[in-house]
Amino acid sequence: MNEPVRQIRIAILAFPDATVSTIYGMYDLFMSVGRDWGFLTSGAPGESLIQPVIVGARDGSFITANGIALDPQCHADDFPQPDVVCVPDAFVPPGAELAGRFEPELHYLRTLYNQGSIIATACSGALLLAEAGLLDGYEATTHWGYCDYVRERYPAIHLYPERALVASGREQRLIMAGGGTSWLDLALLLTARLCGVEEAMRVARIHLIDWHSVGQQPFANLARSCQAGDAVIADCQVWIAQNYQQPGPVARMAQRSGLAERSFKRRFQQATGMAPLEYVHTLRLEEAKQMLEASDLPVEAVANEVGYEDAGFFSRLFRRQVGITPSAYRKRFGGMRQALAEGRGVR
Repeated sequence: MNEPVRQIRIAILAFPDATVSTIYGMYDLFMSVGRDWGFLTSGAPGESLIQPVIVGARDGSFITANGIALDPQCHADDFPQPDVVCVPDAFVPPGAELAGRFEPELHYLRTLYNQGSIIATACSGALLLAEAGLLDGYEATTHWGYCDYVRERYPAIHLYPERALVASGREQRLIMAGGGTSWLDLALLLTARLCGVEEAMRVARIHLIDWHSVGQQPFANLARSCQAGDAVIADCQVWIAQNYQQPGPVARMAQRSGLAERSFKRRFQQATGMAPLEYVHTLRLEEAKQMLEASDLPVEAVANEVGYEDAGFFSRLFRRQVGITPSAYRKRFGGMRQALAEGRGVR
């Protein structure tokens, strides 16, 4: 007689600032592991290999980030020593004061990590690991919109915003997914690690999950370039937004500011957090992304339109900053834009 397979026990941590789509999405996906492939291919469901449970570190039910009431299946203390704890995204604005906000959850995460559990976070859920001090000295990722905040508040963390998934910590037991929907990648990675690659592939086929292998950089925009409080620099920002394709843009901005070029560069960096040339490159690349998505212009023509005479330099810069080549970006996101525009995102 075959011994029953021990189910992997996964606690999905729910808290007031979380979004329910991630919580329930993880729950449904983990429940399907081992069960749904047989159901779909032969009509006979298999045995679930994972036991997910939605737990709360606080007593009772609560209202989540988008106004949905959630009643965890049990208190965290009543689901001891899970193999994995999954932390959904934390819907808090970048720069929010976190001191004291997640104390029950932080205590729970520290305790479980020290007891040997894997801690896996989706999107901005990595903020809880950072606030708990678990990421100090380790590699990490989070949603691109929180990267500046993490760098400033937690300087001991080695942040890699271009990576959609990062595993670090003791025995690689801290796993982070960067973007909003990359919790799907996170769930597949955990399934592969705990139940085998074939099971992960079956789950991906069942749910039509497209692995975010390019990372999250293609989705990033000028999150750091809000208009500066320095009136002189703000005027230059307005000007360059309309003239980024001009030759010698930094020298022209310096001339417009009335400052010596060295003084202008220092003041621009202080006001925006970016060097002037980095700022210009960011503007140009953002416009290039839009053109690659919405037009059929050759890459060389796109480079010229945004201010680069050397298409080779443009392509190298694009790949370094965005993480993929211009052609790969167009292939991936041009079709998406067209499908959305035509209202046929689903067939």
